[in-house]
Amino acid sequence: MFEVNVDGASAGNPGPSGAGIVIKQNGRLEHHSLPLGEMDNHLAEFTACMKALELCIGLGAQTVWVRSDSQALVQAVEKEFVKGAAYKSVLHEILILSQQIPLFFIKWIPSKENKMADDLARKAIHQNE
Repeated sequence: MFEVNVDGASAGNPGPSGAGIVIKQNGRLEHHSLPLGEMDNHLAEFTACMKALELCIGLGAQTVWVRSDSQALVQAVEKEFVKGAAYKSVLHEILILSQQIPLFFIKWIPSKENKMADDLARKAIHQNE
């Protein structure tokens, strides 16, 4: 099972943004800090999830449990719906990617349990050029 923590961060709304992804599998940890360019915080959260799923599929994941401190992201994925037009295409991509994983789960967690992914996302903001 792949246990994945994701977070998105933005310095401004919109502003330079980043994704933080922590993948734990068989006792091994992978850390990803990805600059995302200019976007708002919610789009950074959705994009972080999409990038995490791409990474997991690339690693051959059969079971993925995503944890995020973004209620907007978790609810959108669970309901397969989001109101904001800016998020619809990324949610659509998340749903397509999640269907490629035989067992996919997503869960909301408090921010204090997502510190490592948050730190990676904030670090990625500064990697934007």
